[in-house]
Amino acid sequence: MKTIKMKRGIRRGDPGRGFSLEILYPGLTFGEDDSGIGAIGRIDRARIHPGHTIAMHPHRDDEILTYVRVGSMLHKDTVGHREEIRPARLMMMNAGHTFQHEETILGSEPQEALQIFLRPRAPSLDPRVQFHDFGEAESRDAWRLLAAPEGAPFEVRTQAWVHDTRLTAGTTLALPNIPAHAPVRLLYAFFGEARIGGLTLQTGEGAFLAETSVEARSDTDLVLIATDSSASVFKGGMFSGNVLVHA
Repeated sequence: MKTIKMKRGIRRGDPGRGFSLEILYPGLTFGEDDSGIGAIGRIDRARIHPGHTIAMHPHRDDEILTYVRVGSMLHKDTVGHREEIRPARLMMMNAGHTFQHEETILGSEPQEALQIFLRPRAPSLDPRVQFHDFGEAESRDAWRLLAAPEGAPFEVRTQAWVHDTRLTAGTTLALPNIPAHAPVRLLYAFFGEARIGGLTLQTGEGAFLAETSVEARSDTDLVLIATDSSASVFKGGMFSGNVLVHA
């Protein structure tokens, strides 16, 4: 695969009323019949003002990493959790067959976050929620493993790996090794500007990578999502599933 920018997403919400969302379907970049690629089903970038509540709503057969960069929120769910999520304390929802949750934005500044919807290896798995306090909000100039099938703070029930870093301007960083037979790497610039080969990524842009390193043009928050495109995944998840297939 050559390095190619990911197609920009679909904008939803009402910024004037405190809620805006960009929905990214990575598979649409390639014009195929799948809105996702491998285990990467969908990515939502949200900006939500304090006091806003996203009411209790369901998920099914989604593995969801809530990646907060600014602000905080209160998470409540139907398996009994009531937890604050913030940049140094993240959450993985392994929705499985039955799961609902709600989110209320706390504090005095708008929350800026990603929800990364991964596809499970099979449907109807047991629901659970994981929380992890990373101690620091940022990993400076080094990749930090957030989620993986094993050996990471968050376990995902699929062949996917999520890393992040805060890369200092002028720094070049090699990509981490991915233990996949047919790896696909998607690099997303949360804030800042980075250079990969002949491409420049700015805030909110992503690219599928052929190159093995990235250079920061400014201090840049990067999220790297990788998958094994040869692994089996369930494409019928409520949010991570293939939206191009209709019953």
